[in-house]
Amino acid sequence: MADYIFTLESRLSPDQQKAVTSVISAAKAAGMNVYLTGGAVRDIITGFPIRDLDFTVQGNALKLQKELERAGAVVTATDDETRSMLLTFPGGVRAEIGMARLETYGKAGKPPQVSPATIIEDLRRRDFTVNAMALSLNEGSRGLMMDPFNGAADIEAKLIRVLHNYAFLEDPSRMIRATRFTTRFHWPLEERTMARFASGKENNYIEYIRNSSIGYEIEQLAYEDDALGVLKAYEKEGWLKVLNPHWTTAKVDAAGLGALVKTRQQMNELGYAPDMAPAVLYFLTSRLGDKDIGDLRRAIPRKDLVEAWKDVEDNAQSLAKRLMGKEAATPSRTWQLLSSARPEMVLFLAVTARQQSVAQKIKNFFTKWRQVQQKIPLPEMTELLITPQMPEYPKIANDVFMLLLDGKLRSRTETLKFLKPLAPPPPPPPPPAKRGRGAKAAAAAAPAPPAPAPKGKDKGKGKVQPAAAAPAKAEVKAAPPAPAKPAPPAAAKAAPAPPAKVAKPAKPAKAEKKKPAARKPAPKAKPSKASKKSKKH
Repeated sequence: MADYIFTLESRLSPDQQKAVTSVISAAKAAGMNVYLTGGAVRDIITGFPIRDLDFTVQGNALKLQKELERAGAVVTATDDETRSMLLTFPGGVRAEIGMARLETYGKAGKPPQVSPATIIEDLRRRDFTVNAMALSLNEGSRGLMMDPFNGAADIEAKLIRVLHNYAFLEDPSRMIRATRFTTRFHWPLEERTMARFASGKENNYIEYIRNSSIGYEIEQLAYEDDALGVLKAYEKEGWLKVLNPHWTTAKVDAAGLGALVKTRQQMNELGYAPDMAPAVLYFLTSRLGDKDIGDLRRAIPRKDLVEAWKDVEDNAQSLAKRLMGKEAATPSRTWQLLSSARPEMVLFLAVTARQQSVAQKIKNFFTKWRQVQQKIPLPEMTELLITPQMPEYPKIANDVFMLLLDGKLRSRTETLKFLKPLAPPPPPPPPPAKRGRGAKAAAAAAPAPPAPAPKGKDKGKGKVQPAAAAPAKAEVKAAPPAPAKPAPPAAAKAAPAPPAKVAKPAKPAKAEKKKPAARKPAPKAKPSKASKKSKKH
């Protein structure tokens, strides 16, 4: 179960995820079970783009309208018979919410009788096995996949298979849908389905198609990536005449449609997501008469799509006039104008612009001017502390880009000169650490550096005596007190106080300073008085 939920969350766009959350919240508040069904589940499994969201609730889906409108959804159409509605959520997300129902057909070409049903019965009334799957979005069974007709196996085999033998007779629009799916997915019809399809064409089941189904199939053409290819397949099978008697592939602007698809892909690579459905309908019907176009518009159930189709050309012409006026006199002003315009208008004008100046400005907007952004000195801005964390950073970066576009900053030196005054001041240095009692105690416990040994000079030779031979007087005159002294020995601690006066030590004997006796001759003995007298006599 968790794998399907992970796949769902990873495949949906952020706007689609918000739409799913809004529907789940509304269904929970109304006490209804809600399921993701139809093409959304199929596209999640196949990996194809998820075009729209199809929800089924066990209950009256129309009761969720007010709650969903408070969440930002716009209801474009409702059906009281099937208790269903079409919505557009913020971000252009298309969705349909319907009641789980059972459809009973009494006669071909007549609307079915509708009654509330379970989710499994609702899956049984659908067209093809690949569309008859449901993914639970409820708390107790979130992520549970229901596939009673083994549609996942047909997806794996890449086959289109109807659910029962009377599928094309009950709803002939399924034949048109089968052609659209085989063209889009390049999947063939399953063997028995192909036999039913051929029988339906032979017996002209298509004459029983309902008008609501015709409008639905016209609308679905607008969402196809290869709308021209689908239209050609319709023409080959004869379905194009069913949608409109005067509609042919010769009435299509094929060159404009091809340029539209190419430009849309270029915009997608730049991060834009324009809705090209109105423009697709414009090019598919560019050579049809006004009456035929009016008939097609009235048949489409989504009126917001119809209004966008009507206004697409007028909006593009209005944007072209602004691009040729003073509002777009400089590259920077043109950039701001195109950036604020709706992507759909820029997309359509890029394909249909007849003025050379307008076409060139749009081309520069997509290519040349975007390369100027690479000239913004981001490393130097970081060194100047101009970073995205600054509240003023978006404005500063935009101002630099605008000046570069207009050529007012021609070099990196000029750009840095512009940026330096905008740099914030450097942060103040950290305050010094406070010295408390703990710091003083730690300093007192540290051992003091050893005091320098006293020096003495020999009077005769001028030699420095070793520390052991230093006079006692030098020991009394101590050096200046050190920051900390080692702990005194136990004997010193016992003395209450130092002696009042230290006796002056005696001077060393002269003999100690003279040379050793071995090096001096022995002194002569003095004669006594008796010997002196004897010498006189």
